[in-house]
Amino acid sequence: MNFYKGRVCLNCLTNSIENAKEIYQAAEGYVAVGILSADYPDVESAVKDMKRYQEAVDNNISVGLGAGNPGQWKAVAEISGQIKPKHINQTFTAGGYTRAKTGEGPFLNSMVAPCRKPGYVKISTGPLCKDEEPAIVPVKTAIAMAKEQGADSLKYFPMGGLKAREEFEAVARACAETGFGLEPTGGIDLENFKEILEIAVRAGVERIIPHVYSSIIDKETGATRIEDVAALYEMIKGVVG
Repeated sequence: MNFYKGRVCLNCLTNSIENAKEIYQAAEGYVAVGILSADYPDVESAVKDMKRYQEAVDNNISVGLGAGNPGQWKAVAEISGQIKPKHINQTFTAGGYTRAKTGEGPFLNSMVAPCRKPGYVKISTGPLCKDEEPAIVPVKTAIAMAKEQGADSLKYFPMGGLKAREEFEAVARACAETGFGLEPTGGIDLENFKEILEIAVRAGVERIIPHVYSSIIDKETGATRIEDVAALYEMIKGVVG
């Protein structure tokens, strides 16, 4: 993973090889270009196509679930096991399976969710447990469990921007204190990006991967707007210094 000054790597979606190249160039390589497993009918076709993206952006791709869809957990694991991308999005419960498939190379996140209780997160983000009584645990316990599964960071989704600010601040502190990565995701746009990043940087989080998706996608073309990627990158440089 390419982290700007060792701290921040942007994560944005793409819908074409050309768009991916432009995103990569606009962020000077400090970006993981997101490709969703849900956009493919099967693992075989995803592997074939994603290899093209790997070649285009020096493997700086992020294999995604697709709107946090836990039903895609196995597809993500199987795809990642074959292509070894630099970044992988995964449910909390599938971390161990995915790490066993990929080995130690890729940067793997573990998806947890806000729960309206600062200092705690919901870890029941898998396809079966999501429909059961929510499993709410202290953030540091979630981090320890994620580490045991081989994950590198918590993917905090869906944030809803800064609607759960106090909760996000607590998660950032916990990640900083445990040396774990943090990936704020959901409702992030050009208006709140800087403040969200500042919270994580001030807390002392070592590695931050903010996901900025639909808010910077052109509705007509489906492509991520390159001028917006450039603007986000400038904010990263301003916050990190």
